[in-house]
Amino acid sequence: KLISLLSWQDGSGKVCRVIRIGTRKSQLARIQTDSVAAKLKELNPDINLEIGEDHPRLHFLPESPLEIGEKSLFTKELENALERNEVDLVVHSLKDLPTTLPSGFTIGAVLKRENPHDAVVLHPKHIGKTLETLPDNSVIGTSSLRRAAQLKKRFSHLEFKDIRGNLNTRLKKLDEKADFAAIILAAAGLRRMGWDNRISQILGPEDCMYAVGQGALAVEVRARDADILEMVSVLHDPDTVLRCIAERAFLRHLEGGCSVPVAVHTEVKDSQLYLTGAVYSLDGSDSLKETMQTCIAADDKVTEVDEQFQRVGVTASKISGEAQDRAERLGIDLANLLLSKGAKEILTVARQLNDAR
Repeated sequence: KLISLLSWQDGSGKVCRVIRIGTRKSQLARIQTDSVAAKLKELNPDINLEIGEDHPRLHFLPESPLEIGEKSLFTKELENALERNEVDLVVHSLKDLPTTLPSGFTIGAVLKRENPHDAVVLHPKHIGKTLETLPDNSVIGTSSLRRAAQLKKRFSHLEFKDIRGNLNTRLKKLDEKADFAAIILAAAGLRRMGWDNRISQILGPEDCMYAVGQGALAVEVRARDADILEMVSVLHDPDTVLRCIAERAFLRHLEGGCSVPVAVHTEVKDSQLYLTGAVYSLDGSDSLKETMQTCIAADDKVTEVDEQFQRVGVTASKISGEAQDRAERLGIDLANLLLSKGAKEILTVARQLNDAR
C-alpha cells in the first residue's frame, strides 16, 4: 500500500508517517481542514500531515461559485484524488456529501457538530433589525431552496433572490451593493471563519429548519484503508453521528437532494433521539412536517461492529451498532410517514419547477 511507503525514520529511529489531506482552496475549506488536521496531530504526534495547498503536487481545488448540483463536482474531484492515492483523506462539510457515496469510499469520522442553524447577516444600514422588522419588499439573498421555501411562508413581506459564491463573495456582495437587505448563511461557517460578529439573528426551527448534516464536518477515506479508518475513527462524536445517520437516512429514503426543499431538526435528550423532518413546495405554500423519536441508549454489551459496514455512507465501528441501526430506522420511518401523506408529489413538483428555471 502506498501509505506504508510514505514513512521514514527520524533521528531517534522512530517511524514517521505522512498522511496527505486533500482540500479545496476556499478559506473556509482550508480552516475546516486545518482544524481536523490539528486534532489528528494532537492524537497522533508521530504522524506528519501534508495538506493539499502546501504541496502543489497534492490535490486541491480552485475556488469557484457553488452552483446547485455542483456540490458533487467538488466532492467528485477530491474523490478522484483519493482514488488515485494522491491523498489519504478529505475533509468535507457533511451537508455537501451525497447520502450514497461512490463504491470504495466511506465517511470515517463525523466530528462534533457546530451550531447547525441558519443565520441572518444584515446589510450595515439595517443593523438592529430582524427578518420580522425589515421593511416590506426588502430583498433577502439565499441560494438555498430549503431556506427560501421556509422563509417565504414565514416572512411574506420579504422578497427572496439568489446569491452565489463562497462566504467571502456573498458577504462582499451584501456589503458593497445595495441589492440585498440581508443574506442567509449557515451559522457554522460564519463561526469557523471567526465572523460571529456578523450574525444578527440565529433562525430557530420554528423559522427555518436546517439542511441534513449542516454544521458537521466529515472525513472521507478509502473504505479499504483499515489503518486510516482506525486513525480517524477517534474523531467521531457519538451524538452527532447518530443525529446525522438519522438525517441522512431520512433524505436518502425521500430521494431528496439539494435540488428540492427538505429540512430537518434533531436532538438527543435523555437517551432519546428526536427527528423532525419536512418537505416544502418551492414557495413554501405546501408542506409536510412530522416528528418521531427512538431510544438510542447503548446496551451494556457492546456489539462488535463490522468495519466494512456502512450506514448511509458512515463507518463508525466504535459506536453501538444497535444505536446506529435505530437512528437509521428512525430516518426511514419518518420518510415513510411523510411519503404516505404525499411528500413524493410535493417534491416531484418542486424538482420539475426548479429544473424549468
